[in-house]
Amino acid sequence: MKKTQDYTKWKDTYPDKFVSEDKVFSNIHRGERIFIGTACGEPQYLVQALIKYVESHPKDFFDTEVFHVWTFGVAPYTDEKFKSNFRHNSFFIGNNTRDAINKGDADYTPIFLSQVPELFYRKLVPVDVAMIQTSPPDNHGYMSLGVSVDITKAAVENASTVITQVNSHMPRVHGDTFMHLDDVDFIVPYDEPLLEYETEVPGEIAQRIGNYVARIIKDGDTIQVGYGSLPNAILLNLRNKKHLGVHTELLSDAIVELMKNGVIDNTKKSIDRGKAVATFCMGKKKTYEYIHDNPCIEFRTIDYTNNPLIIAQHNNIVAINSALEVDLTGQATAESIGKIFYSGIGGQADFMRGAVLSHNGKTILALQSTAKNGEVSRIVPFLKEGAGITLNRGDIHYVITEYGIAYLHGKNIRERAMELISIAHPKFRPSLIEKAKKLNLIYKDQAFIPGKKGEYPEDLETYRTTETGLEILLRPVKISDEPLLKDFVYSLSDQSLYRRFISRRTDMPHEFLQKFVIIDYAEEMAIFAVLKHAKKEEIIGVGRYFIDKNTHTAETAFAVRDDFQKRGIGTELLKYLTYLAQKQGLLGFTAEVLVENRPMLHIFQKMGFDMQKRISSGVYELRMMFRE
Repeated sequence: MKKTQDYTKWKDTYPDKFVSEDKVFSNIHRGERIFIGTACGEPQYLVQALIKYVESHPKDFFDTEVFHVWTFGVAPYTDEKFKSNFRHNSFFIGNNTRDAINKGDADYTPIFLSQVPELFYRKLVPVDVAMIQTSPPDNHGYMSLGVSVDITKAAVENASTVITQVNSHMPRVHGDTFMHLDDVDFIVPYDEPLLEYETEVPGEIAQRIGNYVARIIKDGDTIQVGYGSLPNAILLNLRNKKHLGVHTELLSDAIVELMKNGVIDNTKKSIDRGKAVATFCMGKKKTYEYIHDNPCIEFRTIDYTNNPLIIAQHNNIVAINSALEVDLTGQATAESIGKIFYSGIGGQADFMRGAVLSHNGKTILALQSTAKNGEVSRIVPFLKEGAGITLNRGDIHYVITEYGIAYLHGKNIRERAMELISIAHPKFRPSLIEKAKKLNLIYKDQAFIPGKKGEYPEDLETYRTTETGLEILLRPVKISDEPLLKDFVYSLSDQSLYRRFISRRTDMPHEFLQKFVIIDYAEEMAIFAVLKHAKKEEIIGVGRYFIDKNTHTAETAFAVRDDFQKRGIGTELLKYLTYLAQKQGLLGFTAEVLVENRPMLHIFQKMGFDMQKRISSGVYELRMMFRE
């Protein structure tokens, strides 16, 4: 990619384009608008040369507006001493411009990034000067925008003056990246290493979140994911997937690694099959080398990659994004912390809405449960006053933290609140419960067990295959499971209800059901047998035991949905309950079984317990001790 370039031919052909920096910048006038290339595509030398020119010609630049998507490198034009020369305007907020924007010394334009090119084409945001960076021209005079196509291509096509830093370190990338020397007004050859983005090594919390996200992504899905340690952890957890596709805004090091390993091959994509499609790249030098002249990768303009209608054409697309806060009703902000501007709308709203429109599309919001070293919950009753609502209540299917997965799509407000409380940090759950009650988001009598005893034991989740070949998930009950349990109970026949509860009662109100889902895991255990569907769970069996500390035994019972009986589900439930009870140091089970309930009695008998039984009023009273 990097080799010595001879520009003699082009200087002879275009002598007016190859001039000194002073000559270049003398063509910029007071009050004009200057676009600067995005992120790692920023023309660093040009920016620094511009600043030197302004320092030596301060009266030539007044009220010049500098704008871009995101500046990743130097941003000297935000310095106080250039206040009369430059006014900074950003479509997205980065670390080096955040303070200036919140102090009112710079501007932020909130907009869906997919719509920025239209601002240029319609002259709603005029572009007087575009300062960009390209690869050297090929034999035909075509240069590539390389790692930064995004809104840069539209800026170039609409600018009155285009200035390019030609850099042999810039990769030549396939797709909608090319522009001809005829389209450029001034050429400044200057080689320098591209800016590199160093991803943080994912910590334990990020890895846990990544593991949960990986459960939702299936072989053959097309993914969109952002940048940072959390997206990196998510991508690391996809190493065992097959035939994934990519249609995304940002191409990262982690995506490239999955391409190198064959995990991402784009063979199942609905459109742009065989191609990983992105609009810009941030990464290390080896990533830039990989994308150079690679026909498997195409960079397209942002009004294509981020267009919700294009995104929606991808079947099975999974949009994975993050947020600063999520409230208990399921709306989120990714752009501000209350009244403080933090980042921007960016592209996530475009991708989330496109995925919602896609056939079998999914949207995932992944975030750490707390901020400020665990002192602040990122799951809140309502977003802070002044926060921009980046994603509304209909945009988000899944919210994932290190404490689990909350599925919101199609859920009412009460169900959403309980789902989100169940994945909040345990120390904030009691206050979230109380605030949700005051806001009438959940039942006024909603029970809750605080502390470790009420914390969901995720490590007890396990997949089993029954003796009839049915794969089921066995997992503990969650505080958000009341709707699922209600569906299960009302799916049982009157006979099954009577056998399970030894009662003719057929109604199961909230007051009754919540006693089954709000449990102290140190005192009792409830296990669901679950069928996992694409976007939902279905309970087909329930097993439970209550510990008697005086005898070191537990009273147990289970029930299986009528249409799934005689398929080995009850056996798997009892086997797992037995394993868990022995793990807790219990000596055995007790149970009451109706004499007529021969299927349940048979399951107990075939477990090989040391069983004693007696009959009282048509009910077997069983005492079943575990064998060594």
